[in-house]
Amino acid sequence: MNYYKFTPLLKTLIWGTESWQISGVPGDETVTDGKSLNELVKEQKEQLVGKANYQRFGNEFPLLIKFIDAHQDLSIQVHPTDEIAHRQGKPRGKTEMWYVMDSEPTATLYNGLKMQITPEQYKAMVADDTICDALARYQVKAGDCFFIPAGRIHAIGAGCYLAEIQQTSDVTYRIYDYGRRDKDGNLRQLHTREAAESIDYNVLPDYRQHYVPTKNEGQLLVECPYFNTAVYDLTEPMTIDYSELDSFVILIGLKGEGTLSVDGEEVTLHGGESLLLPATVSEVSVEGTLKFLETYVLS
Repeated sequence: MNYYKFTPLLKTLIWGTESWQISGVPGDETVTDGKSLNELVKEQKEQLVGKANYQRFGNEFPLLIKFIDAHQDLSIQVHPTDEIAHRQGKPRGKTEMWYVMDSEPTATLYNGLKMQITPEQYKAMVADDTICDALARYQVKAGDCFFIPAGRIHAIGAGCYLAEIQQTSDVTYRIYDYGRRDKDGNLRQLHTREAAESIDYNVLPDYRQHYVPTKNEGQLLVECPYFNTAVYDLTEPMTIDYSELDSFVILIGLKGEGTLSVDGEEVTLHGGESLLLPATVSEVSVEGTLKFLETYVLS
């Protein structure tokens, strides 16, 4: 098989909805033709994920792909690095990225600190409901991209619809939740201590990923140890060569529709769909009007 489409897992949450497009998270694995993603990895090993990736990750697929539709603000949160996660008894941390597919005119999100604070100041600001004053806030529109390395405080705001690419991890430490209550009327749990151990307190002048949107060629958005991601906005036929790449490739449809020839095997990709290509794929030709993300892992 030259490609796999999975049945998404749809999750309704207190703040909106998530569609888990491609997932190997235990208990939340996506399925294609009756097989889970991790079953495919166990069967195909390096032929699916690439030799170096199989040596690094074994039978666990390394990425989780989601579409997030925020009807309300998400909690202010942070994820640990792999090293800190191990110290806290977790299997791994979480580095991720966001690509905004659409947004309401007033939509915003938080990413990173805008002022220097100490761990003690952080705890005090959580306690007196002022932690948001320390965070960099961005108005967003379709095409905006943000990188969230482990340790960076962040939150998606109401009105954002975005694609999220992340390590296969569900370790999230909730810092602040606006006093929101769960379905049973209880205040939602915060993880102040774990978060304090995980936060990167460095302040950067800008946390947005800057790139020049260009038609009919790939534009690199993020390059990190956990994934490389580019965006393509095609109105003309294009062929992408993967013959030298030792990794699976995930194509995430953002907008439009295209017909793909994957080593000669045809499949249609629409906005809102995702496609997993095994590491054995050498070439993909795309026809149609299609905007998509391409992501893979270089070990």
